[in-house]
Amino acid sequence: MNRKTITCKINGVQKEFLVDPDTRLQTVLRDQGYASVKFGCGEGACGACTIIMNGEAVYSCILYAFQADGQEIWTTEGVGSLDKPHPFQQALVEEGAVQCGFCIPGMIMSAKALLDREPDPSEEEIRLSMDGNICRCTGYEKIWTALHKVIAQGKGRES
Repeated sequence: MNRKTITCKINGVQKEFLVDPDTRLQTVLRDQGYASVKFGCGEGACGACTIIMNGEAVYSCILYAFQADGQEIWTTEGVGSLDKPHPFQQALVEEGAVQCGFCIPGMIMSAKALLDREPDPSEEEIRLSMDGNICRCTGYEKIWTALHKVIAQGKGRES
C-alpha cells in the first residue's frame, strides 16, 4: 500500500500522520488518544464519531484519513474544559442529561457546530442538525432541554 503523510490541525494543534489509503479518520483520531471519538456503527448512522471539520459536523467513521489533509478538526477534547465547560456541556450536567455518556461527545459536536453557525436556531434547524445523533439510552428529552436552555440564555457562540 502507498502510505501517505497528511497534516491537519486538531483542536488548534498542527499534527502529521502517516496513513494507509483505506484508514478511516475515526481510527486515526482514536489511535492518537482522542477517546471522545467513539466507534458506534462504522457507517455514519449513529453520530457517535461526530467531529467538527472546517466548521461542519461530520462523521469521522465514513471519512478516509487522507480527506483530513490540510483540514481543521475539532473533537470534544478541544471543547471547553473542566474549569470552563462549553455552555452546552454545562447545561448537559445541570439537566442530568448524561446517562451512559456514549452519545454525548457526538451530541456536543453536532450542537457546537450548529450554535457556532447559528446561535439562535429555529426548531427545524435544531432537528436537522441533531438528527444524526442516536442516544441508546433514549435520554433525548434532557439533551433537548439542555440545548434549548443554552439557546434561550443566548450562550450559543461561547466556546
